[in-house]
Amino acid sequence: MDTAEKITRTRERYGLLITALAPVVPQILGSAFNIWYNTTVIQPLLVSPALKQRFFETVVVYNFVVYPIGIFLWLSRIFSFRDLFHRLCARSSVDSSSLMTARRRLIHLPWFAAAICGTAWFLCIPVFIGALLHVQNPLDPRLLMHLPISFCVSGFIAVTHSFFLVELASYWGLFPIFFRDERADLIPGVFTLSLRGRGILWAISASICPIASLLLLMFAPRSPTINTEWFAVFVGVVGIAFGIFTALMMSWLVAKPIDQLSAAADAVARGRFDVDLGVARADEFGRLLGEFDNMVRELRDKEKLRQTFGLHVGKRAAEQILAHDPGLSGVEEEITVMFVDMRSWTARTSVSAPSDVVEVMNDFFRVTVRVVEEKHRGMVNKYLGDGFMAIFGVGDFRSNHAGDAVAAGREILFAVRQLNDELAAKGRAPIQIGIGIHSGPAIVGSIGSPQRLEFTAIGNTVNIASRMQGLTKTTGRPLLVTAAVRDRSGDSFSFEELPPQEVRGIDGRLAIFAVQYEG
Repeated sequence: MDTAEKITRTRERYGLLITALAPVVPQILGSAFNIWYNTTVIQPLLVSPALKQRFFETVVVYNFVVYPIGIFLWLSRIFSFRDLFHRLCARSSVDSSSLMTARRRLIHLPWFAAAICGTAWFLCIPVFIGALLHVQNPLDPRLLMHLPISFCVSGFIAVTHSFFLVELASYWGLFPIFFRDERADLIPGVFTLSLRGRGILWAISASICPIASLLLLMFAPRSPTINTEWFAVFVGVVGIAFGIFTALMMSWLVAKPIDQLSAAADAVARGRFDVDLGVARADEFGRLLGEFDNMVRELRDKEKLRQTFGLHVGKRAAEQILAHDPGLSGVEEEITVMFVDMRSWTARTSVSAPSDVVEVMNDFFRVTVRVVEEKHRGMVNKYLGDGFMAIFGVGDFRSNHAGDAVAAGREILFAVRQLNDELAAKGRAPIQIGIGIHSGPAIVGSIGSPQRLEFTAIGNTVNIASRMQGLTKTTGRPLLVTAAVRDRSGDSFSFEELPPQEVRGIDGRLAIFAVQYEG
């Protein structure tokens, strides 16, 4: 079992439980702060035994009544997800309207927890003040100030931490199940906390509440048994603990998705399109991650299309088409055209099994296309049954395309000689080929109808190259070029001038040259 599967199993087993327990820690934190504040500040202001007795009774009765109601409401909401959660884990069919309702409730679950928590804490203010007013009226003005402060600070700590922890727990345990095939950020009719809102809550919980309480304690009466220095250290430690705890939650909720996005962007920049963020969130980070995931998916599809396209029209042809407008257009360029043809192919097909013919043809194209496209910057433009047409210099005005074509022709002859050795070992007839090359102007571009286009080259240069390939049969030389190719290819090759030949479509005789090669 791999790590991802283990995480999925753990999530399916404990997702609901962890989400249900998420508000417990914030309530403990808020209660701890409240007890500490009441002990150090409120208690000295309860000057009579009757006030202290009423305060204690109110604490007991309030907690006995309000906490069970809050727990009941919270667990009822959690259990409302239970049936759908287990059915989704089992990948059973579910009602779409019920699922949509559950998804909205799940997105709003942190707000629901915060509402229960906030109501329970902030209701303490009128309840406790009213209870104490029945004992002593009027109350000490300092008590009327510090009692609301005690519950407000504790309530803000509990509410903000409950919101963040429930959000974290639901993102980990429930969102991947309920939003397996749906983006949470696209669910209509929901309200999520923005990044700005998170910053405000973080400031209230981690900074304003502890610092404000520390400042107010300077004006509050304290028990003479409390050491002032240790008291200040305790307050500072409480403030630091709240800040660290909140910062850790914020790092998971804010910094982690940014880190994921940064890592994914780096992977895409290196040409890797297999990244899958797989993060289901309903806030603006979910929108950002979801749109980035869509972008990567589109890039992956386009790369697959480009690679598949390149297999059909040739890699360099695909690059040229994708780099320019693939409409009905063409430009005149100075290029070199090569025609390669296998001899006696009809005779071979008549005496060989079809599978053998296809195998030999595929072997031939495999070695020759590699020579043209991978080694000499050419473009195999089209297959012509038992041969092909290749063009050199398209879109590259600085290259010595004539020299590239001649070098490719020589290497093709060498590769075919090696292929013939393999065929001889299998008892098969050798391959004989003819190659004709010519340089000159041609129209290069996407040519055809709006329903069907072909990226190719047309013009007299193409026709002459084809005629040169045909002359290899009459001259007995496998690699022929024109004077234009000889003049443009430089001094790297040796040429043998042959008697001028008549070529259909050309006035007069055409000077032709055989390329010397080893073999």
